[in-house]
Order: sequence, then structure tokens, then C-alpha cells
Amino acid sequence: MKKADLKVYRQRLLDLRARLRGDVTSMAESALGESSEASSMPIHMAELGSENFEQEFTLSLMASEEDTLEMIELALQRIEDGTYGQCLECEGVIPKTRLNALPYTPVCVKCASLRDGQMAG
Repeated sequence: MKKADLKVYRQRLLDLRARLRGDVTSMAESALGESSEASSMPIHMAELGSENFEQEFTLSLMASEEDTLEMIELALQRIEDGTYGQCLECEGVIPKTRLNALPYTPVCVKCASLRDGQMAG
């Protein structure tokens, strides 16, 4: 892969990482801050159930974003190692169209679909 292309993908990964880190921080503050503010007020049971659902949903999103952040870090490492754009499974080239959609992906479409098929089965 050309150095110019690697620069573009590296910057895209850094921007995505920064945005996700900001989102995770704000979600954590939101999920943890709301319950402490509301604890001094009387709460209707329906509101409590809704608040618990929102907290669990937010924590679930945070876990998903943490996984994505880890994949971004690994992709940045592959750029440094010179293996970015190479499938970790079959060692084939990951097409630019896939990297444009998922710049942190470690596998080509074929290997990703095989992985998904194994998980479902």
C-alpha cells in the first residue's frame, strides 16, 4: 500500500479513536451521573425501570465502543508494522472499499463472512 494511502487511513483511525474516546467518556459520565442526581428525588417505579434500562444500554454501548477502540489500536499497530491492509486470516489484500468502510478491520470480506458463519453455527 502506498505511503500516501497509509497516511489517510492512519488519520482516519486517529479521528475515529478520538471521537469514540470522547463518546465513551461522555456516556460514562451520563450513565453514572444521572443516578446520583436523581437519588435525592422521589422516583416513580416506571422511571426507575426506565433509568436502569438506559444505564444498561449505555454500558452495553460503551463495551462495544471499547472493542472498537481496541481494534483501532491494533490497526494503528499494523500501519506501524507495515502489515495494514493485509488480511490476518488468509494474508490476502483487504480491498480499499472495505478499508474505507471499516478502516480498523483486520480481515477481508471472505474471511469475515467465514468468521460470522462459524459464530452463528
